[in-house]
Amino acid sequence: MALATHTDHSSSHTLTRLLPGVLATLAVTAVAIGLEHAEVHLLHGRWIESLVLAILVGIVVRSCFDLPETLEAGIQFCAKTVLEVAVVLLGASISISAIEDAGPLLVAAIVVIVALSLAGSYFIGRLAGLPPRIATLVACGNSICGNSAIAAAAPVIRARPEEIASSIAFTAVLGVALVLALPLFQAPLQLGAADYGVFAGLTVYAVPQVLAATAPAGLVSVQTGTLVKLIRVLMLGPVIATLSVLHGRSEGGKLSWSKMVPWFIIGFAALMALRSVDMIPEPALAPISKASGLLTIVSMAALGLSVDIRTIRKSGMRVIGAATLSLALLSGLALLFLKVFAAG
Repeated sequence: MALATHTDHSSSHTLTRLLPGVLATLAVTAVAIGLEHAEVHLLHGRWIESLVLAILVGIVVRSCFDLPETLEAGIQFCAKTVLEVAVVLLGASISISAIEDAGPLLVAAIVVIVALSLAGSYFIGRLAGLPPRIATLVACGNSICGNSAIAAAAPVIRARPEEIASSIAFTAVLGVALVLALPLFQAPLQLGAADYGVFAGLTVYAVPQVLAATAPAGLVSVQTGTLVKLIRVLMLGPVIATLSVLHGRSEGGKLSWSKMVPWFIIGFAALMALRSVDMIPEPALAPISKASGLLTIVSMAALGLSVDIRTIRKSGMRVIGAATLSLALLSGLALLFLKVFAAG
C-alpha cells in the first residue's frame, strides 16, 4: 500500500513538473496549425508546412520572451520523448510492398543514388564548415525525405535543438523552392512524363511536394514520381539503423544493443514490418499517420522553444549553402541515372 502511494505521488509530481512546458508547447503547436489553415485559405496553397511554422513560432517566442525555468522540463519532454513516439508511428506509413511495383533496376538505382547523396552531402557539409551532426541532418533531409528524415535522425545522433531547427528551417526553404522551380526544367531537360516523374521522385523532399511538382506533367508523371518517392522513403529505416550503430561506436566504451539501436528504432521497424504483412487494420492507418504528423509538429514546436536565434544565425549561410550544393549533387545523380537508363 505504501509503495502504491509513493508511486502515485511520484507520478503526480512528474506530471506537475512537465505540465507547464507541455501546455506552452501545445499552445505554439496550435498557433502553427492555425497559421497553416490561414495560409491555405488566403493563399490557396500550403507553401510553408505547420511543422516548419511550429519551429519558427517557437523560435520567435523564445527570442522575444524570457521563458520561466518551470517550462523547461515539459519542453524537453516534448522535444525528445514525443519526437521518438512520432518516429515509431511513422513506421506504420511505410510498406516494403512498393518495391514489388518497381523493377529491380529502378530499386537498385534509388538505393545507390540515396547512398551516394548521403555520403556526398555529408562531405559537402563538412567542407562548408558544418559540425558533424548538422552535416548529417542536412544529408539525411536532402537524400531521403526532408523534414521527416531530419526529425527521425535527430534523436539517434543526439542532435541539439538548434542543430535540428537550423537544418529543418533551411531545408524547408529549399523544398518549397524546388517544387516551384522543377516544372520549369522539364522541357529544357527534354524529359518525358515518366522520366520527369522519376526525376521529381528522386529529388523532391516530401510526398505531397512530389504530387505538387509532378501534377503539371500529368497523371503518369504523378504516379511514377510517387512510386519512386515511396521507395526512396523506405531507405529511412536502414539509414537510421546504420546511424544508430555508427553513433554508438563513435561514443566509445562498452556497447549495448540499447545504445546502438534505441527503442524507437525497434518500434519503427516493427510497425513497418506489420504494415508490410497487412497486420495493421486499414482503418487504423490514417489515424496513425495523422497522430505521427501531429506529434512531430508538437516536437518541432518544443524544439523551436529550445532554440537561441543567435545560434541559428551563426550557421545559417553555411547550412543553406551546403543544402543547396547537396541538392545540386542529388539532381545531377538523378539526371545521370536517367541518361544512362535511357541509353541502356
